[in-house]
Amino acid sequence: MKVILLDNIKGVGKKDDIITANDGYARNFLIPQKKAVEATPGNLAKLKSKQDSKAHKKDLEKAEAEKIKEQLGNIVLEIEVKAGDNGKIFGGVTSKEISDKLKEKHKIEIDKKKIELKETIKNLGTFNVNVKLFEGVNGTLKVKVISK
Repeated sequence: MKVILLDNIKGVGKKDDIITANDGYARNFLIPQKKAVEATPGNLAKLKSKQDSKAHKKDLEKAEAEKIKEQLGNIVLEIEVKAGDNGKIFGGVTSKEISDKLKEKHKIEIDKKKIELKETIKNLGTFNVNVKLFEGVNGTLKVKVISK
């Protein structure tokens, strides 16, 4: 019997997979437990429309990420910090500070977890910071750290 899984089931398949299960297993376990529905033409059509909707939403998100990537390429984000005579910063510039400044000055919201800093910036100067925007879409942001 062909069924559409409604949940991930270890050893059987993932959610929205169409599998062929034994009749007894499907009728006595999967369907009563609401872990699967029978693969009727109506249910298959619902699944297809759900997958199309997901793909469309993903395409929109990717297009938005591409737009933000372009914007980031044109920005030089200046962050003012207190620094000593030798160019060392008191403290450091973190991804949270970069995210907050980007939101404040350019109205672009990026989660601090998507800003890839190997370690906090501890010197004055200009740095290229990689930003993960979406699967396969990475942007580069120039961060200029200057003394107050």
